[in-house]
Amino acid sequence: MNPRLLLAALATTATLLTLPTTPAAAAPSATATTPAAAAPRVTATTPAAPKVPLTLPAPAGRHPRFHEYVALGDSWSADVTVLGIDSTYAPTGCAQSTWNYPKQVAAQLHIDVFRDATCGGATTAEMTAPQNVGRVPLLAQGVNPAQFDRLTPTTDLVTVGIGGNDIGLASAIVGCLNPLPAPLGSPCRNRFTRADGTDVMSQRIAETKSRIADVLTGIKHRSPHATVLVVDYLAGVAADRGCYPLVPIQDPDMTWFGARLRELNGMLADAAVENGASFVDTYDGSRGHDVCAPAGTRWVEGLAPLSTDPPGLAVPFHPNRLGADHQAATVLSVLVS
Repeated sequence: MNPRLLLAALATTATLLTLPTTPAAAAPSATATTPAAAAPRVTATTPAAPKVPLTLPAPAGRHPRFHEYVALGDSWSADVTVLGIDSTYAPTGCAQSTWNYPKQVAAQLHIDVFRDATCGGATTAEMTAPQNVGRVPLLAQGVNPAQFDRLTPTTDLVTVGIGGNDIGLASAIVGCLNPLPAPLGSPCRNRFTRADGTDVMSQRIAETKSRIADVLTGIKHRSPHATVLVVDYLAGVAADRGCYPLVPIQDPDMTWFGARLRELNGMLADAAVENGASFVDTYDGSRGHDVCAPAGTRWVEGLAPLSTDPPGLAVPFHPNRLGADHQAATVLSVLVS
């Protein structure tokens, strides 16, 4: 392997996985500084076709006619990549892939105006504040404007996948890596349990719910006529097992992490329903395609920065092309149901 490419993969991985271990300091509100009628800073329209041919089957039923689609979210919505970065809608440091689910959905629906604000490392705070993504020289460059800047009063479709970085999801799984098999090493879940038995991650998830509500309120304030979809996180880990040493996380820690992932998705579902948005469940349909599954079946990559889907360098613990295809198909199925 070219050592420069490997270094680039690991540098990008470090950028995207070096996330806060405490909730973000600020959350957006419906009265944030970006006015509803402000012109978006990114005005590119949907390209004729994504750079990578689509492979997902068209869902049954007739597509609704949407004209202006804005995608918001973090790395699991950007479907971050190393070698397939698309800078059409956001800086290279956001690491948006050419095949991410927003681009696939926009292509399938023949959207007239499309803006993809998704960006690796984003939290709810980046909905109303710019995000500096110039942390890897020559690779990750630029500042992503506040994601809400892409919303307008005429936006009629919005997808949003956010919350994982607010609770420190990625940094938690990296912190669970353990080179020593059981019973050696310290279980990572112990570091997330207070003396009174409180699970820190569960507490963060509960605290983030109000931030998700603020995001949804902010979207409705800026784009009052939009159909809003909250997209959850794929089943990146199995519910009841690990695969040590392929992914060097002890089984009890993997089970604990999987429970928190389901808890996060449950919170997102509740927040969507309570705030007038639709919920997109990508989790259930992705069971069995976790980091422990073999190549070709795996929809979320493990620790090794390599993938077969597409072949080449990958960002660990993030969806690959197959995962993005599933996300897109699930979003489309909700829109036509």
